[in-house]
Amino acid sequence: MQTKKGQKGFSLIELLIVVAIIGIVAAIAIPNLLASRRAANEASSISSLRTIGTAESTFSSTIGFGAYGDLTALGSAQLIDSSISNAVSAGTAKSGYFYNVQAPAGGFGSGYQSASARASNNNGTRNFTSDEAGVIYAFTGTAATLAYSTSAGTPIGN
Repeated sequence: MQTKKGQKGFSLIELLIVVAIIGIVAAIAIPNLLASRRAANEASSISSLRTIGTAESTFSSTIGFGAYGDLTALGSAQLIDSSISNAVSAGTAKSGYFYNVQAPAGGFGSGYQSASARASNNNGTRNFTSDEAGVIYAFTGTAATLAYSTSAGTPIGN
């Protein structure tokens, strides 16, 4: 840094070098930050599906007399948080995912399947579904599509 008598400060070259270094660090850090956010959203979705599974088991053995319930029934019984029971569309998503519970052909008395779907591709890279046994399956379907077919995905580390 060359200065005349009484002048202090950074030269234009020094400031440009600092700005370039900050730009390089940002270019490296931002994609990793976004990937971490997507992974956290997926982990939240998996945790919510596990919560739904536990709530279904509790509902069936206590309130439902052997039958399972939908998200509204689980929320009314205070077995799941309202952030999950209200997250039924992309507009009300929780951590970028929305949820639903589906009864098989025989009705809720013969089991259930729960599913979560990402509201957009910015929220995660996978959608999830769970069966009555609590096995969670991941698949890379299109965003905003709830899929209940466990054959469409691969089991994750349950």
